[in-house]
Amino acid sequence: DFETFRQKCREYATKQIEGQKAGFIRLGIFGTWDKPYLTMEPQTEADIIRALGKIAASGHLVQGFKPVYWSVVGGSALAEAEVEYHDKVSTQVDVAYPAVDAAAVLAAFGATSALTPAMVIWTTTPWTLPSSLALSIGAEIEYQLLDISVADKRRLIVIAADLAESAVARMGGTINAVLGSAQGEALEHQLYQHPFYDRQVPVLLGDHVTLEAGTGVVHTAPDHGMEDFVVCQKYGIETINPLNDGGVYHEHMPLFAGEHVYKVDAHVVEVLEQHDNLLSQGKLTHSYAHCWRTKTPLIYRATPQWFISMDKLGLKEKALEAIKGVRWVPAWGQNRIEAMVAQSPDWCISRQRTWGVPIAFFIHKTTGELHPDTQRLTEEVAKLVEVTGMDAWWQLKPETLLGADADDYKKVTDTLDVWFDSGVTHASVLSKREELGQYPADLYLEGSDQHRGWFQSSLKTAVAMNGTAPYKQVLTHGFAVDGKGHKMSKSLGNVVSPQEVMNKLGADVLRLWVAATDYSGDMTVSDEILNRTADSYRRIRNTSRFLVSNLNGFTPATDAVAEKDLLSLDRWIIRRAAQLQTEIQSAYENYQFLNVYQKVHNFCVVELGGFYLDIIKDRQYTTPTNSRARRSCQTAMYHIAEALVRWIAPILSFTADELWQYLPGERSQSVFLATYYEAINGVSEDSQMGDAYWRTLMSVKTAVNKELELARSEGRVGGSLQAAVSLYCDAPLFDLLGQLGNEFRFVTITSEARVMPLSDADDQARASDLEGLKIGVSATGHVKCVRCYHHREEIGSNPEHPELCDRCVDNLGEAGEDRQFA
Repeated sequence: DFETFRQKCREYATKQIEGQKAGFIRLGIFGTWDKPYLTMEPQTEADIIRALGKIAASGHLVQGFKPVYWSVVGGSALAEAEVEYHDKVSTQVDVAYPAVDAAAVLAAFGATSALTPAMVIWTTTPWTLPSSLALSIGAEIEYQLLDISVADKRRLIVIAADLAESAVARMGGTINAVLGSAQGEALEHQLYQHPFYDRQVPVLLGDHVTLEAGTGVVHTAPDHGMEDFVVCQKYGIETINPLNDGGVYHEHMPLFAGEHVYKVDAHVVEVLEQHDNLLSQGKLTHSYAHCWRTKTPLIYRATPQWFISMDKLGLKEKALEAIKGVRWVPAWGQNRIEAMVAQSPDWCISRQRTWGVPIAFFIHKTTGELHPDTQRLTEEVAKLVEVTGMDAWWQLKPETLLGADADDYKKVTDTLDVWFDSGVTHASVLSKREELGQYPADLYLEGSDQHRGWFQSSLKTAVAMNGTAPYKQVLTHGFAVDGKGHKMSKSLGNVVSPQEVMNKLGADVLRLWVAATDYSGDMTVSDEILNRTADSYRRIRNTSRFLVSNLNGFTPATDAVAEKDLLSLDRWIIRRAAQLQTEIQSAYENYQFLNVYQKVHNFCVVELGGFYLDIIKDRQYTTPTNSRARRSCQTAMYHIAEALVRWIAPILSFTADELWQYLPGERSQSVFLATYYEAINGVSEDSQMGDAYWRTLMSVKTAVNKELELARSEGRVGGSLQAAVSLYCDAPLFDLLGQLGNEFRFVTITSEARVMPLSDADDQARASDLEGLKIGVSATGHVKCVRCYHHREEIGSNPEHPELCDRCVDNLGEAGEDRQFA
């Protein structure tokens, strides 16, 4: 029975939910996982019914008999959002409709002939021809009366002038003569004979007729097309209900009774040939509407359904106005949804299924009108559903709620479109859960296909219920495609499983790949791309590890150096982090996650890994534990780590959570409860050695590194600490580098670094990539200090410490060497 079937549906859905929930948790997504919102929960079902009642009370709900997309396999109506388009091979035919009054037709064209003229239509759905009740033409289109020869037979045909040549060619015929022309409006109300039924069909004027393809004449079946239905209503032509729910012709349809629409085309073509009204036939591959669930071709079928009217009370205009007040990310999302809503027909929300939230209304058995007390009754039904779920409706006897009215009213047996279920989550979830904030939502987030789905169903229901959009912002992303840009498909074997990626590389690598991709279009993913992402992840992680490992023994409250005592290099890197934080904050606020990734990764690679952390290793490992030199760089690293962990938390959530546990100092229980780190904003720029100064030093260091690498490859030096570098500079750079004095060698990470005028450069000095700078590299020729590994001339001059350089001797004391800059 249906109740058992619905229970089986719930069991299957529960199994799917548990699998998805496990995947979400493994991805590090926050949620009330012990109490997720489920549309099949009794409370949610009840609130969906309440939302339906509210829309009915607002006047936007109508019951109507219109053509809707119909799944003959599913036996149910569908809405636009449930339609997919796939290629289909169809039978295409050109069909003649002979004139009833040949003389009248000839007169309209100012022609005479012994032949009977016929209007010609072209269609790719021969199965609709039994339901053909009219012919539609364009009032402004020019039509011609042609004398043609097709298959060795002369015919007179009426056809649009602009399509005459291509249509006759499709028929394999030739044009013998053009007998006359007439505007479409002059042909209105002419009568033609149906191509195989004893039925006369009139000519109608329709705005839907175009010259894009065919003949400029459209065979019109109000049961099988919305435009056909509308134009027929205008002329008082009713539907004939030719098909049952399964797509089979009813008994009242001659010739084809009992046949299925999927299989009848060949029979229709055969009947057309028997009546000598088939002018051409062939096959055409074209994009065709399919059911998203059964993947089978859809038909248009006129049936009684429930609709949310887009025009009755101006819902379409109100929705379009509401769209303007929403922030769309990317911005093109606004144009996309506006275009879709502007073209949106009335939304068919009823389905003929045994599962789903019921349309819990009572309608009059004779008039079909809603019960006058619908508002109260809907709430009574919702209260029952809250307790036992949707089955309460199916089990309900009308007299329980209606009393004496029960004999005159019946329950609606249709269920709601699932897009309605998800579309009213602003009422059944958002407004019901305190932890989610308030209506409207700050952000709706989904794929780019949802402009026609969830974004639209949510907008329409919210405007119908509340007069406003349910969201302040809407973010749209593309879909994952393989390395060659192909859509992922199990049959192609190119699917990259998130579970496999997480098991192999970890969830943070997958999260980083998302952040490192431009989500505004389709996102390319492959093993190679993920491995590159893993390398980027390791750079950020290893930078974080270096920072936290070198904060061992550092207590911020007692060991942090005051701003005025910070070394220039440390002051600069904190300032740089503060600038970066402002940029990152802006990028997050604008959902520019790629920008966040690039800035964080670049900071770790260039400023930190390639410069700052490289330079401070000497200070960190050779100066006394509590010296200003060491505590200054530890203070900088502490500030950077505090900022960095917050920057990466939304993306590298597991890594940030782990790093948070190891950072020194007092902190909240979780990094996800922390706000941006403000302490870095209190460090002012060094007036002498600001950002521009240290950026120049970075360029100089890069140039020196290049020369050191060359010297190593040529065997002139081993490691950089065996080297002495001579920098020959023009005046501005000479003055700038000279400010560092003896500390310049710590920036170049060499044992000796001399700065001299460019005019002193000898033949051994090589021009660098920097204008006004030449660099010479040679071995120092000195002994290595066993403590700091610098090769220095003074080693051996101190009898107490014969193997140490002078500064290492100083660093054995409590204060240590004096450092001002680097």
